[in-house]
Formats: sequence, structure tokens, C-alpha cells
Amino acid sequence: MSGALESVKTAIERVVLDPKYHDLLAIVKGARNGAVYGTKVRFPHALVMIMLFRSGTFREKAWLIFRATRTHARNLAKFATIYKATCLLLKHFGPTPGKEGPYDSFIAGLLGGYIVFGQRSKRTGRISSVSQQIVIYVFARVALALARLAVKPGYGLPVVSEQSRSAVISHYAWPVFASLSWALVMHLFRWHPAELQPSLRSSMTYIYANSDEWDCLRNFIWHNK
Repeated sequence: MSGALESVKTAIERVVLDPKYHDLLAIVKGARNGAVYGTKVRFPHALVMIMLFRSGTFREKAWLIFRATRTHARNLAKFATIYKATCLLLKHFGPTPGKEGPYDSFIAGLLGGYIVFGQRSKRTGRISSVSQQIVIYVFARVALALARLAVKPGYGLPVVSEQSRSAVISHYAWPVFASLSWALVMHLFRWHPAELQPSLRSSMTYIYANSDEWDCLRNFIWHNK
């Protein structure tokens, strides 16, 4: 029995290590890595946020945690599959077969983003909160990267690419970005809270709104009123 298992393992390993299957297997591993990463990132976040800020029974909360984790893992796995498969197709059937094009990653990302994160739920007609959080996270990182690129010599905008201006902008860009981000989110929370993402709104309510009310020492120190 062990000999048969060893033979199967050897045969599978031979396929896995064969260069001619590398591109296809890279798609499979991309899906696997997306699912694993999504689980590792979402589970602790969902565990803390749902247990602290959501009402309901333990069973209901456990289901919400599982559903959020599953959605995050599935979305990243699907995106990785679509992205890597599209890049592979463009590489082999694009304008220069066998060579990666300069915009292949952009096209593949565009397609994957639309299919995985750009769709509304067929049941509710809404965009899932998990998809919104992932896209917003990515957008924030893209904005920072583009801001850095804009002042990078040789890549940046002609108006701001001079060395002296680049140094000044690089020095002050983050403080401006951070302060404006917090100014805008606090203004929105104060006057338009319904427009904020639900988990962000819940955490901000806990910190900034619930801290305004107490009627005894017990709910001043230990918990909210």
C-alpha cells in the first residue's frame, strides 16, 4: 500500500516539476495562495469586528465570521485564477506570441476586477461589504503608489519631477494625505454616517459616539451604556 502511494506521489511530483506544465500549474497555485491568504487576513479581522460590534447569538456571529472569511478567500482565489489565466492567454495569443506585453497585467487586472469585485449580489442587488473593503484597500495603496511615482525622477510629472520639488513633496505628502483622510472620515461620520462602510461606522460609533454617554461608574469604565 505504501509502495503504491509512493508511486502516485512520484508521478504527481514529476508532473508538478515538468516545465511544460509550469504556466498552467502556476494558475492553480495562484488560486491556492489567494484562498489561503484571504483566510489568514479575513478570519482574525472578522472574528474581532463581529464579536465586538455585532449583536446576535454566538451561532449567528460564528456564521457571519465563516461567511466573511469564505467570501474573502473565494474572491482572492477567483481573482488570482482569472488574472493569471488571462496573462497566460495574452502572452501566447497576443500581438507578440511568447512574450509578455506591456499592458497584459493591466488588462488581466481589469477583467478580474470586473468579474470578481465589480458585480452585485444576484440575491440582494448589493455589492458585498467584503468586496468593498478589498477594493478600497487596494485603491488606497494605488493612490499612494501613484503619488510616489508622480515625484520620481524619470517617471513623474514634468511639473513636479525636479529634484528640489520632489524632495519637498515627498517630505510633506504623507502628512497631508493622513490628515486629510482623517479630516474627511470624521466629517462624514459626523454628518453622513450612513454613507460609511458598516464595519468602519460601527467601530467609529463605539469610539466617538458611545463615549459621550454613561450614567454610572460601571458603564463609564467597563462597558458602554
